[in-house]
Amino acid sequence: MRNRLRALRGDRGWSQGALADRLGVSRQTVNALETGRYDPSLPLAFRIARLFEHPIESIFDPGDDPTFSEEKSGTER
Repeated sequence: MRNRLRALRGDRGWSQGALADRLGVSRQTVNALETGRYDPSLPLAFRIARLFEHPIESIFDPGDDPTFSEEKSGTER
């Protein structure tokens, strides 16, 4: 899943460790989120959205996830 986490963190001048501390996760988790190797749990996604004061969908983009595309267009499987 693509996300804007690195850019948002950079805008605030926070290191990965500083963001990790604010979210209650490890620096490795922040790195994995930023590089797309790990998708956040829903509670973590909400914490991130609240911290940056952005809606979840403005931070995370499922990209080529066909399920998301179908839901957005209103079609069902």
